[in-house]
Amino acid sequence: MKHYADSLSLAGEAFIKDANKIIDVGTGAGFPGVPLAVMYPDKEFTVMDSLNKRIKIITETVDKLGITNLAAVHGRAEELARMNGYREAYDLCVSRAVANMSTLSEYCLPFVKKGGYFVAYKGPDPVDEIKKAGHAIPILGGGKPLIEKPFLNGKIEGYDTDHTIVIIKKEKGTPKKYPRKAGTPSRDPLK
Repeated sequence: MKHYADSLSLAGEAFIKDANKIIDVGTGAGFPGVPLAVMYPDKEFTVMDSLNKRIKIITETVDKLGITNLAAVHGRAEELARMNGYREAYDLCVSRAVANMSTLSEYCLPFVKKGGYFVAYKGPDPVDEIKKAGHAIPILGGGKPLIEKPFLNGKIEGYDTDHTIVIIKKEKGTPKKYPRKAGTPSRDPLK
């Protein structure tokens, strides 16, 4: 229940209401992408993960549930974000429990088109993480990060964890050299 509630905590936020194409980077078991796709059947979702086993399970699940607005893709963010059809193709990129903000920004911002948003699900106090990513975010095309409590945070019965979301608007294109080759963003985050 906690994972579903956390995934849906963005419901009602303007950046998701206004988005048509949404990607969930590092979806794991399908969170937050699958619950959001159910909540917003009029939007196009892509969930991606580097482990094909996870993608196969998600594909089977969405097929059984009849979810038609979601594509599950196997691949690494560092590779997919360089490909036509993925690079700067999304209005919104979401990611939950994947990496620190510097690494995550390099994974996610290349997927977002100019004027779109990257939203990271984070714990109660991501300020230090954001400070450490302060150089990386503008290099990758992102604007000033905003920290908010999600719209539904604390409003779902039985949901008492204290989470925040970090919202970054894409202000300019990501330079072609980013993301760097697979494994580099996590081993050597931009400083």
